[in-house]
Amino acid sequence: MAVRPLYVALCFVLCAVSTALLSKVGSANRNKPPRFKVLIVASKAKDHHKMIERAKPFFEELAAKNHFEADFTDDADTINDENLKRYQVFVMLHLAPFDMTAPQQEALQKFVESGKGWVGIHAAGLTGKEFLAPNTKYWQWFEEFMGSVLYSPHPAYQKGAVIIEDRHHPATKHLPAKFEISDEWYEFNASPRDRVRVLATADESSYKQNKPMGDHPIIWANERYRRAIYIAIGHDPSSLENRGYSTLLRDSIVWAASK
Repeated sequence: MAVRPLYVALCFVLCAVSTALLSKVGSANRNKPPRFKVLIVASKAKDHHKMIERAKPFFEELAAKNHFEADFTDDADTINDENLKRYQVFVMLHLAPFDMTAPQQEALQKFVESGKGWVGIHAAGLTGKEFLAPNTKYWQWFEEFMGSVLYSPHPAYQKGAVIIEDRHHPATKHLPAKFEISDEWYEFNASPRDRVRVLATADESSYKQNKPMGDHPIIWANERYRRAIYIAIGHDPSSLENRGYSTLLRDSIVWAASK
């Protein structure tokens, strides 16, 4: 009968040692430098206020879980050569190209052309001269960067389906073959397929279109640049609760940061 107290004592010691080891490992992980740094510049447009408000804690949690550092702001003045040197990835969160000044556009273009990562989300793809303020110059480079497509008025916000076309690309390889999401389903004047690597398309049979495109890419990478991906969906904060969409954002950022 004297064996039992000894057994209990031994278990207690082993548990204490295990706890100490786990604490030490956790502490060591917390002390490691982040794998890379991401600058997320969000839109100030009132149409996207709810999404931007929810996106800040989302990206903070995403960064913590995936061991990278993320700076979140709606101040486009952070888009300058000196500041961008600190980052490996730029996330353009609903920030439309026409809402940037010419010096900011130039700084971002140099960032992308230097081989660093770019992730454009939803309104980041609003190309077209109709958006220009008076006496401002159109950013032609960005239109070509987007696959030489022009934004076309989108249909009503509604549920539809995304078809993953490329299951080999790092940004989409962990996604199911198809997933549903509610969105505005951006349309363009033409498909960019001949100029970009299409990763996913909109299933136009799953929602009511404004002007059917037929071939309707919704996520693509521009392989003329090292790490550039555009994600046309993501209008509403509910997107961030969608498992397929949150996985897509995570893997797109990690891929954009890769060497």
